[in-house]
Amino acid sequence: MSEEEQSHLFAVKTSMGQEKKVMNMLQTKLRAGETNIHAVLLVEELRGYVVMEAPDSNDVFHAVDGVRHVRGQLRGELAFNDIEGYLIKRSAVATLNVNNVVEITGGPFKGMKATITRIDREKEEATVILLDATYQLPVTVDANYLKKSSES
Repeated sequence: MSEEEQSHLFAVKTSMGQEKKVMNMLQTKLRAGETNIHAVLLVEELRGYVVMEAPDSNDVFHAVDGVRHVRGQLRGELAFNDIEGYLIKRSAVATLNVNNVVEITGGPFKGMKATITRIDREKEEATVILLDATYQLPVTVDANYLKKSSES
C-alpha cells in the first residue's frame, strides 16, 4: 500500500444524540460512491462524534459538507489507540461483582434495583435479589440487562 492509499481516522463533531443519523447519511453517500471515505464508525462512548476512515482530512471535509447535524471536524487525525479501547467488546459480567447494587435495564423487571448474589461468568448471567420486592426472591438475569447503580 503506497503512502497515498493509506487510511487515517478523523473525528467529526455532531449534534448530541444525532450521531446515528449522521452515520447513516454518510454511509448512504459512501455506498453511492459520492465520497472518498472508507468507513464511518459510531462509538457509543464518544457521544457527539462519529469516526471516519479516509485518505486525508479533505476527503472527510467534502463528505460531511451539507450533512445535517454535523458541527465540524476535529483538527488532525485520531491515532488508532485513541479509539481501540472502545472497539474491543468487553464481557458484560466483567464489570460486575457479588453484592453490587444494579439496575435492571430490560425484561420483566426493567427499572428495578437489585443486589447481585451470584455471577455465572460462562453463561453471562447473574442471580439477583430485587430490592423493591416484598420478599427475597432470587432471579437470574442476563448480564447485558444489568447496569451498575451509583449506590454500589
